[in-house]
Amino acid sequence: MATAPIPARAQGLGIDARALDALRGAAARDPKAAVREAARQFEALFMQELMKSMRATTPANGMLDNEGSRLGTEMLDTQLAAGLSGMPGGLSEAIARQLERQMGLSPGPIPATGTRASANATAQPIDRLDKPVRIPEKGAAGFVRQHTDAAARAEAATGIPAAFMIAQAAHETGWGRKEIRHADGTSANNLFGIKAGANWKGPVAEVTTTEYIGGVARKVTARFRAYSSHEESFADYARLMKQSPRYAGVVASGGDARAFAQGLQKAGYATDPAYGDKLTRVIDTTLRLQRALA
Repeated sequence: MATAPIPARAQGLGIDARALDALRGAAARDPKAAVREAARQFEALFMQELMKSMRATTPANGMLDNEGSRLGTEMLDTQLAAGLSGMPGGLSEAIARQLERQMGLSPGPIPATGTRASANATAQPIDRLDKPVRIPEKGAAGFVRQHTDAAARAEAATGIPAAFMIAQAAHETGWGRKEIRHADGTSANNLFGIKAGANWKGPVAEVTTTEYIGGVARKVTARFRAYSSHEESFADYARLMKQSPRYAGVVASGGDARAFAQGLQKAGYATDPAYGDKLTRVIDTTLRLQRALA
């Protein structure tokens, strides 16, 4: 669905009451775009104050310094600040990322589950997942919430618990932070790392990935399926699990998290020899986050 545009830069900074009202209205329609615009405006205000401080250290120009010249200088500084803000790699990008994480609009980092995890990778029973959600995991909770509906539909089609599929998507994408992307930077919406084989007739994304060959990690170029949405990715994953005899044991694992994860590894879903143990731990985290969100 198309959304109304965010106020253009020429329409003024957030301190303009009309621009602020427009920004508030846009936030209800497209929160991420509104966050980016708010971050850009904050950067512009910061730069404007910076230039004002710099000019305050410059000696006045005698007779040429008057109320009119000062007004013109302030207007010029405002335009320069607005024009220079929002540049790639600038302050506004860092502000936007922080705001998105605080608002739960994008996943943030979660504690590592690999290096110091217990040797017992069996997920806890759901009635024992009573550990609180820590601050670094709030972005991960947003990832769980974002994909709950699509995962529920995939569960209805396959019988695989939705939490297991959300966890696998989280493991494959680093909780949404490392999605497969096209050459132009747009997301391929492939949450499960499904490759584009000879029978795939849809769009593809060609990227460099890590494969384990003979137990050794190597960088290779591979073609992955591309989708128009994350929901389409879940639906295609459900078809793959349901229709391929290769994953019959995975579908039959029921609610056993470890059997599901190990079944995927045995079926050759991934070449990482530790895939099953890693996925089991992510399932544990996902179940705990689901409990906290309930």
